[in-house]
Amino acid sequence: MRGYFGIGIEGVSKKGNMGNLIRTGHAFGAAFAFTVNPETDFLSGETVTKAYADTSKTDGQIPFYEYDTISDMHIPKGCQLVGVELDDSAAELPEFRHPRRAVYILGGERTSLSEPMRERCKFLIKIPTKFSLNVATAGAIVMYDRLRCMGGFSERAVMPGQAGTAKPAHVSGGPIRRRLKTNDAIET
Repeated sequence: MRGYFGIGIEGVSKKGNMGNLIRTGHAFGAAFAFTVNPETDFLSGETVTKAYADTSKTDGQIPFYEYDTISDMHIPKGCQLVGVELDDSAAELPEFRHPRRAVYILGGERTSLSEPMRERCKFLIKIPTKFSLNVATAGAIVMYDRLRCMGGFSERAVMPGQAGTAKPAHVSGGPIRRRLKTNDAIET
């Protein structure tokens, strides 16, 4: 799959959700994970960090960034910020074409994306559900959809239970000669 993506949460307040999201991001091939303006965990009283519930030790595999404010947040050149928000104006995820280079940002557990973050987003998408999902679950769904759409998989089978049709193997031809060398014979 070409391109890359990063995933993060603005205003995360539960360590378990942050750890779960970055662990899932690692599993789906995220290039990096991050948090913006993390809150204090209401159970432990500590600022939310990446370590809790991250059993895959993601911090040794992909970078993790902690930004205090939106203006501190750096997005790699050429990436497009995609907000994930349950909002009537957002595009529905099944109809959304993922950018090749994307950074996905989700709102915290008890909040939505802040207005300054929404303004910074190039796109706003929503998962078509009846009500709000857990933030780590929503992130996992977005990452799965990205993998499904951009991963080069074959088309789904028409009949339930059957395998999809395999894509034909890529065939590359021989070298293209722009000029004939003096030793090359020309067939007539």
